[in-house]
Amino acid sequence: MSPTTTSQSAAAKKAAATRRANARKRSAAAKQAAATRELNQRTPIKQATDYAGRAVLIPVGAALVARDTFVDSVTEVAKPYRTRDTAQRQLERDIKRFERRGTTARNRAERELKKARTRVERELRQRRTGVTRTVKQNRTRVEREFKRNRTQVERQVKTLRTDLEKRVDLVSARAEKAVAEVQERVAGTS
Repeated sequence: MSPTTTSQSAAAKKAAATRRANARKRSAAAKQAAATRELNQRTPIKQATDYAGRAVLIPVGAALVARDTFVDSVTEVAKPYRTRDTAQRQLERDIKRFERRGTTARNRAERELKKARTRVERELRQRRTGVTRTVKQNRTRVEREFKRNRTQVERQVKTLRTDLEKRVDLVSARAEKAVAEVQERVAGTS
């Protein structure tokens, strides 16, 4: 490789690194500008709501992060706060981290609550469906048995009625015959 090729390659790498750094700066500036625009477009009620939400999320996140970082040694916790500038930056980072952690915890709790609610509703539907099915089956079975028993009772009643009519006819015929015999005896004696 010739010295000019090496210097051109190094210059190209340096230029590429500069372009990447400039792109990062532009991206950060654009994000900051977008955040500022979004902040300015919010209504006072929305701002109050956001501040109230942050007021809840930040302590929750802070408590969770404090619990997690308690395990770390004291020297590791103290390192970012050696100078005022680094302490300020670290404090801002920590506040954002606390808020993110609080948001994550809230979202997780909401998801778990939704899952539990869905599970309870599903179990309730399944139980309701099971009870409805059982009631319907029992009702159908009772109606079927009622029809069968009614049919059997009607047959037995019909059979009994027929037998009774035959016996009434038989008794009536015998009674008429006996009356006729009595009349003949009465007529023969007179």
